Amino acid sequence: MADPLDLTHLRTLVTIAETGGFRRAADALHLSQPTVSQHIRMLERRLKLSLVERHGRGSYFTPDGERLVAEARKLLDAQDEVLARFAGSAPVQITIGSTEHAGDGLLTELLAVLRTAYPDAHLHFRIDRSTALTESVSKGVVDLAVVLGGNTTEPVGAEVGLLDLRWVAGTTWQLPPAPGPISLVAFEEPCGLRRRAVQKLGELGYQVAVTAESGNLDGVVAAAKAGLGIALLPFLTAPPGGLAEIRELPAMGSIDVRLVARRGLGHDIENTAVDAITAHYRSITGRRLRGVA
Repeated sequence: MADPLDLTHLRTLVTIAETGGFRRAADALHLSQPTVSQHIRMLERRLKLSLVERHGRGSYFTPDGERLVAEARKLLDAQDEVLARFAGSAPVQITIGSTEHAGDGLLTELLAVLRTAYPDAHLHFRIDRSTALTESVSKGVVDLAVVLGGNTTEPVGAEVGLLDLRWVAGTTWQLPPAPGPISLVAFEEPCGLRRRAVQKLGELGYQVAVTAESGNLDGVVAAAKAGLGIALLPFLTAPPGGLAEIRELPAMGSIDVRLVARRGLGHDIENTAVDAITAHYRSITGRRLRGVA
């Protein structure tokens, strides 16, 4: 019988693939970078294959390395499922992340549902930007994250809701004529909403100047209320007081809200969260998701 593969080494391999490099994998696994490199060398010796090639300052998986990553994911998922099933009475800790947009009115309801389903679990919440939360999930720091779509080329996670995109500004702000300059209030980069706003305003003939930017929703809303410019923001209900919807500009449709789950998280926890979040958005908007009966 052949010697089994070391699952610790396989987890290191998968973490390199998910985080995009040896250094990031070392940070995510709380290991030194030499230890991460050693794990890969031991896998290569065990399998008598070259898994990683270096080109300049970068490292890339060989075809054998890419195949092993795919197989390693299956093995690690199976192990995580078994551990979750036989964890017994060990307390479960669930870390939930959400953006400020998606979490508005949602977290209280999600908290109640999870506490009912998992009364012995320790629940922790983190509010952050979609890109940061998605990265935290990939690193295993966050178990579940409610994020906005449109920040990656490929959709991630499961669609659980929709938010209307609206142009808003302070109540005394006036839309300037196009072509001409226009002031935009936006989130700091990277931000998919900011890019969409700049692109659409440019198509309308405006020369866009970002006159105020913030890393959080409160800052963007405050700047818009102060009349510093127009903002493109997602809303589940009407905009808050002090903001007026600018209806002269073209409608921007909606943006999807998605639930991203950590690899290896129990499917029952993920499904419970999906059902709760979907029901929350549907109860307010009455809209059913695409492809959901």
